[in-house]
Amino acid sequence: MIDTHGFRANVGIVLLNDEGRVFWGRRVGMDGWQFPQGGIKPQETPEQAMFRELWEETGLEPEHVEVLASTRRWLRYRLPRKFIRYNQRPVCIGQKQIWFMLRLTADEAKLDVGHTETPEFDDWCWLDYWEPIERVVAFKRNVYRRALDELAQSVVRDRAVALPEPPWQDASRAAQGSG
Repeated sequence: MIDTHGFRANVGIVLLNDEGRVFWGRRVGMDGWQFPQGGIKPQETPEQAMFRELWEETGLEPEHVEVLASTRRWLRYRLPRKFIRYNQRPVCIGQKQIWFMLRLTADEAKLDVGHTETPEFDDWCWLDYWEPIERVVAFKRNVYRRALDELAQSVVRDRAVALPEPPWQDASRAAQGSG
């Protein structure tokens, strides 16, 4: 589903383990790593798309996770010009995403990135909460920062999870203290 502005409706998933670390998957046959994400099909709600994508990309079922938070509005990023397929209609210039934060409640052994005929990931690991911002492809960094920041504020406010402060807040505090 591509809107009138050229943005494809999509969901992003931040999956936390008990240590507050996040799931990070490597795209099949590539060096690129990212959070699970995927398009929203017609007649599908963002939450339905999230659970479908979660299963497709990680093998996890709804009973294996707890939904902690979601972003309040769409977060957008534009694709670099070289990735835009101008010969397809409608033209997709980027993604608009609703992000979900989930906590893994099942045993880690339930994670299976290779369970489908066409897996999205061929490897995975756990990263510190803020680390994906530096590791993701450059054109997604801003949306990753905004999603992780908003989701962290939601779960810390609701006392669902203790997460570290963003590294840029530490730098800001250090600068304020040095003056």
